[in-house]
Amino acid sequence: MTDPSVDGLLITDPTKFEKQLKELHVAPEKLASMIDHTKLSPDKTASSIENLCDEAKAYGFASVCVNPYWVPLVSRGLQGSTVKVCTVISFPLGSSLPEAKVEEARLAAEAGASELDMVMNIGAMRDGKHDVVENDIRGVVNLARQKGALVKVILEVGYLTDEQVRQSCEIAEAAGADFVKTATGFGPMGATIHHVRIMRETVGERMGVKAAGGIRNFKDVLRMIAAGASRIGTSAGVEIMEGYRWAELSEAWTDIEEIPCKLCPVRAADTGKMPKDVYSYYKGKCHECAYKDTYNRFYWR
Repeated sequence: MTDPSVDGLLITDPTKFEKQLKELHVAPEKLASMIDHTKLSPDKTASSIENLCDEAKAYGFASVCVNPYWVPLVSRGLQGSTVKVCTVISFPLGSSLPEAKVEEARLAAEAGASELDMVMNIGAMRDGKHDVVENDIRGVVNLARQKGALVKVILEVGYLTDEQVRQSCEIAEAAGADFVKTATGFGPMGATIHHVRIMRETVGERMGVKAAGGIRNFKDVLRMIAAGASRIGTSAGVEIMEGYRWAELSEAWTDIEEIPCKLCPVRAADTGKMPKDVYSYYKGKCHECAYKDTYNRFYWR
C-alpha cells in the first residue's frame, strides 16, 4: 500500500473520500497509539476495568478512558506502562458549575489521571454566551496545568450548528485546551467526517482533534484520521485492531461505501434527541445537496 500524507485526503465529497480512503495506510502500532481505550457506561465492574487495562497494555493504546470512580484502579493497573490514564469531567451533560468541574478535575488528577476529557457548557454555547464557555474551560485548564495533565474539550456536536462547532473550537483554543473532541457517545450524534473536518480546519495543527462516538470498526477510524483526527475514542479498540490487521491481508480493504448519505451527519438527525432548531438545520442541508435527487430515500425518513 502507498503511504500518502493525510492532508492529501482531506476532501469534502464523501464519495470521493471513500474512493481515496483505501490509499491511506497507518502502521498498526501508530494506529494503536491514537486510540483511547474507553469504557464509560455505568454498568462496568472492577473486573471489566482491569481487563480494559490489560488490553490497553497489550495493544499499546494511547490511554484508558474511564469514569472518575475508576481512576485509582486504572492508575494502579497501568503503572509501569506508557498507557495514560484518562477520565471525564462533568460527563456527559457539561452543565455542572465551573467550580464543580475544577474540583472534579483536581480529584481525578490527584488520583492519577493525566488526561481530562471535559464536557463544555453546551447550553451556554447555544445561548451565545461565549465568555461563560471560555471561562468554564479555562478553570479546568488552569487546574490541569498545575497537575501536569492535558485537557480535551467535548463539544457534543449533535447539539450545534457548523458555525457553533467552529466557534467552540476557537473558544477551546483561546482557553488553552489541548484537544477538541466531537462527542460523549451519549448525545444525539457521534463522530462524523463532516465535523472532524470542520474541527481540524478550525484549529489547524495547533491542537489535537479527538473523534469519539459510534466508532466501531477500522474503516470508521481511517475515515476519522483522514478527516483530521489525531486521537480516537472508542470502546471497540481490540476489535478495530484485529479487523485492521485482517483487512491488510484481504480484499475487504478495497471495499468502499458507495452511498454518500450513509456517511452524512444528517442521517443521525432525530427530533427525539436534538433541539428542533438543530434538527431543522441539518435536514435543511438536504435541499442543497448534490446527491438529493439520486439518494433522497436516504435523506427523507
